[in-house]
Amino acid sequence: MIRVLLADDEAMIRAGVKAILASDPSLEVVAEAGDGRQAVDLAISHHPDVALLDIRMPRLDGLGAASEMRRVAPGTAVVMLTTFGEDDYIAKALDIGASGFLLKSGDPRELIAGIHAVADGAAYLSPRVAQRVIAHFAGGRMTKGAQARDRIGPLTDREREVLALLGAGMSNGEIARELHIVEGTVKAYVSAILTRLGVRNRVQAAIIAHEAGLVA
Repeated sequence: MIRVLLADDEAMIRAGVKAILASDPSLEVVAEAGDGRQAVDLAISHHPDVALLDIRMPRLDGLGAASEMRRVAPGTAVVMLTTFGEDDYIAKALDIGASGFLLKSGDPRELIAGIHAVADGAAYLSPRVAQRVIAHFAGGRMTKGAQARDRIGPLTDREREVLALLGAGMSNGEIARELHIVEGTVKAYVSAILTRLGVRNRVQAAIIAHEAGLVA
């Protein structure tokens, strides 16, 4: 079972999202929060695999809650769920270490797919968000490409292989099967890659992989 924490200040939204998740027997909502502060407290007490956070909430907004969760509940992957698709929200969410970003107006199947992806160690952006991220990083691509190639310089050949597969959107399990190694070894490689590149999450590492030309 994938244990999910759901946080949104609107009870009807929580009920709707919970109903969608209930359609997948492998997902279990273990806690619900009406604000960001409560969400952080519940993440500490319930240890969910995934926290699904609305961005605009009272007391502590979703971005603030996500930032705190990365510190006090590092085993919980964070997915931001919002009606807002502005670039500044997306950039901030990725910068603080969110593993996924979904729009409430998206297909319900994206919600389930996103939770499964981040629970498996991958990153997930809804198609509309992915388009914005690609457009954002398209400007100055040549300069960014050169910078990215410099950043991956210290990586070993095996770390570059792992980074390329990570950039292609593979989960830890998929990378392990592709390279014929155990998943624990993949996790160690990913951790080392994030440290060497100086990034906080897989999304940022994947962007560098694309900019450096490791992924077509």
